[in-house]
Amino acid sequence: MGSDDDTADEKVASAAVFIQAWWRGTLVRRTLLHASLRAWTIQLWWRQIRVKLMENRRRNALDFYARKEWAVVTLQAWVRMWRIRTRYCRLLNAVRIIQVYWRWHSCHTRGFIQGDYDLKENQLNIQLEISLGSQACKVQQHIPLPLKE
Repeated sequence: MGSDDDTADEKVASAAVFIQAWWRGTLVRRTLLHASLRAWTIQLWWRQIRVKLMENRRRNALDFYARKEWAVVTLQAWVRMWRIRTRYCRLLNAVRIIQVYWRWHSCHTRGFIQGDYDLKENQLNIQLEISLGSQACKVQQHIPLPLKE
């Protein structure tokens, strides 16, 4: 009887050890599953944060590039405007000088007539200045107008 009881006790003990090992394995697997799910959740969160950070960096780099390009374009426009304005002012001064000399030449070679008139009641007053070359002549005349009554 002793040996059958010993083998039954050993079978019960080995069954108990097997059940305990199975249960401990189940607990460990459950713990590992929960840990891996938590790690996976943290990884998902970190990947989302990293994507947002990269998007912010990309947007900031794009904004910086756009500002820099805008500044360069504006500066180029100002420089072009300044150069064109400088050239325009030089040409304008040259035109004015040419006009002054041409008018002087025109007045002294061809002559010109300059004057004004005034009309009062029954009289026309004319004042003329005629310039021909180096000679000048001033004319003032009061012309009575005939009135019909």
